[in-house]
Amino acid sequence: MTPALSLDNITCTFVSRDAPGQRYTAVRDVTLAVAPGEFVSVVGPTGCGKSTLLNVAAGLLAPSAGSVHVFGEPLAGINARAGYMFQSEALMPWRTALDNVIAGLQFRGVADRDARRQGEEWLRRVGLGGFGDRYPHQLSGGMRKRTSLAQTLVLDPDIILMDEPFSALDIQTRQLMENEVLELWAAKRKAVLFITHDLDEAIAMSDRVVVLSAGPASHPIGEFAIDLPRPRDVAEVRVAPRFIELHKAIWDVLREEVLKGYEQQKRAA
Repeated sequence: MTPALSLDNITCTFVSRDAPGQRYTAVRDVTLAVAPGEFVSVVGPTGCGKSTLLNVAAGLLAPSAGSVHVFGEPLAGINARAGYMFQSEALMPWRTALDNVIAGLQFRGVADRDARRQGEEWLRRVGLGGFGDRYPHQLSGGMRKRTSLAQTLVLDPDIILMDEPFSALDIQTRQLMENEVLELWAAKRKAVLFITHDLDEAIAMSDRVVVLSAGPASHPIGEFAIDLPRPRDVAEVRVAPRFIELHKAIWDVLREEVLKGYEQQKRAA
């Protein structure tokens, strides 16, 4: 089967902000594929290049070396078959929830009536029916995340890129959002590349977890198939014996890299 998304020997090198004239390699020789309908999470220490890889997959960043393919075709420019849910909110404060959700449709030239119909349907799907006339400052953190989710999914992307989308939420709201994402994903089985610092979250949601080394020049150092049955409740699955086994196995690989990353942050500070 042709992967929905394929990153082949990706290397990203930047000019160092701290030492002009020197270069910094964020990720090196990263190869990663996501099959159609597969939910893949990438975990690793802070600063290991997880978001860099997501930006490469979105076509927002051209790699220094390597190639990206989308359903077998080389990616040139923005990945039009992907939807991107950012870590920070991408809601426009002067637009209502509904107007934020349909912004992408309007940009694509969808007729206003059709765009609003689709936007209202997606607000209902994420539990915000009746809140379309609220502005972002009138919504709770969890409601803004639901709006962002609807904003991404209303475009019906074949690939969903998610960059720590729930990291700022309290644990109860976070688990509700995780379950909502899994329910919506199960309905259409899009390819998902999910970035997170939270190993529990990665295991609870994914079909596969990829572990990156600490930077610089981060690269995959482990890959784990998550053989927990679906559908899953992210709170209940955490107490399953198999979940605990997987957590231990992945943490055994990740622990040393997290410590390396922590020491690097202390030296930088």
